[in-house]
Amino acid sequence: MGFFDDHGLSFRKKKALESDRQYDLLGLEQAAKEAKIPEVENQRILERSLKYGLEAAPSIGDRTISTFTREPRPAYAGIPTFLRTPFLEDVRKVGDYDVAFMGVPFDIGTTYRAGARFGPEAIRRISKLYTSYSYEKGVDLVESLKMCDVGDVFTIANIEKSFDQIYKAVSHVFAQGTLPVMLGGDHAIGYPCLRAIAENVDGKVGIIHMDRHLDLQEKDMDERMHTTPWFHATNIPNAPPENLVQVGIGGWQVPREAVKNVRKFNTTAISIMDIERLGIEKVAEIALEKAWKGASAVYLSVDIDSFDAGFVPGTGWPEPGGFTPREGLKFLDLIAREGICGLEVVEVSPPYDISDKTALLATRIIADVLATMVDAGKLGKKFT
Repeated sequence: MGFFDDHGLSFRKKKALESDRQYDLLGLEQAAKEAKIPEVENQRILERSLKYGLEAAPSIGDRTISTFTREPRPAYAGIPTFLRTPFLEDVRKVGDYDVAFMGVPFDIGTTYRAGARFGPEAIRRISKLYTSYSYEKGVDLVESLKMCDVGDVFTIANIEKSFDQIYKAVSHVFAQGTLPVMLGGDHAIGYPCLRAIAENVDGKVGIIHMDRHLDLQEKDMDERMHTTPWFHATNIPNAPPENLVQVGIGGWQVPREAVKNVRKFNTTAISIMDIERLGIEKVAEIALEKAWKGASAVYLSVDIDSFDAGFVPGTGWPEPGGFTPREGLKFLDLIAREGICGLEVVEVSPPYDISDKTALLATRIIADVLATMVDAGKLGKKFT
């Protein structure tokens, strides 16, 4: 008997009689869920690829491969839309879809490091790395949702004119009954995005905002910048400050003016120390209670800098001590299970990114939120 054969011998003998024992493993439960998911839409994608991209050369053994790629394979090829969803040229037809992704290439609201105007492009490009299926969630987005990418908002080299453009774009999508998902862009876009949704909701809109910063000043450098969106959003009559919850706040970049407004407006600020002290589940419970109190809908805003700077170097105002990815994704799972009316992921700045990891986390956030809503029965079709 060799060295390897002797290792674990007593354990293997001991467990031999227990071979039928069933372990309570999520990994096995998640694998079992996959069997219930159809592959109808994925098959249609392959058939469409062969139809429009031509059959492969005769030497290719896998006859699902086309000559010109029109499907998610290979990850390094193809024209990038978010998660390879169809590009919708005619935005008048957006109401035919459950979800619409839109880029908001805007960063003239930044107060330090610019570059977030390239965020939508970077997020779309790295999203090609993903399939539409999540092992943990047991959801295939292509099978459960009809999704499209409507391209980018035409932002202007003027903050207020860009706000008008963003407002019109988001309002158009949301008014058609389609969930808008905004790829930012700096955090100044939070105000026009929220304004567009609030004006199309009958009732109050709550806001759950993940960030290291409060972004609650009236003006910064005499303009409405990425440090000011929630001051103005909560002046919208049906988006009151009492329904604004800001999670992950802390560090050395929180202006005192914004802190004073927390007290003045009676908003809810939850620090990263609260998360350590209370735990993710309790913090999510508090956030949901405050945001949903008397509200008809809740908007979710995720600043990528809410995550620890070590995980997200590609952002305008990096701050150590934020969420770890696992903590942040768990929090988002708990929030998304109650349903949201819109999602923005902002402040991805590719010029400062390393190995696309900031853009990749942004992609994961969006995909996870959508899959959670499907799994919770809040969006699209769930297969059980």
